[in-house]
Amino acid sequence: MTAHLNVVTIGVTDFARSVRFYSDLGFERRMKATGDEIAFFDAGGLIIGLFRWDMLAEDAQIPAQPRPQAFRGITLAQMCRTDAEVDAAMAKALAAGAALLKHAHKTAFGGYSGYFADPDGHAWEAVRAPGFTFAADGRVTLPD
Repeated sequence: MTAHLNVVTIGVTDFARSVRFYSDLGFERRMKATGDEIAFFDAGGLIIGLFRWDMLAEDAQIPAQPRPQAFRGITLAQMCRTDAEVDAAMAKALAAGAALLKHAHKTAFGGYSGYFADPDGHAWEAVRAPGFTFAADGRVTLPD
């Protein structure tokens, strides 16, 4: 079987606030029949799931407490085609209620990148990186 990552589920503390935030970022909510149990968003070839923090911990049989107050060791990213797209993604996130972690800037690897956090502190990067290309449907493609 070939490995695939097709769903990222994020634990959230305020379900309604997080649904609004991800909707305001521009992700389309699908399968609304799940009501306020779990929310699924089309993320362009990947699904973002929002699940109440305690329920997600229980489902995975991981203690819900203590919750991490610092870096979780993972970031989510939106790869962009241009610096202007990075700036637009950052502005959209901040307008939706994100916390600014790092202003967009030129990177040492020849790209352009900024960071923000969603309402639960999950870190996101908006980035343009050299060498990455995009398929016609918007999916990021990797060079050989």
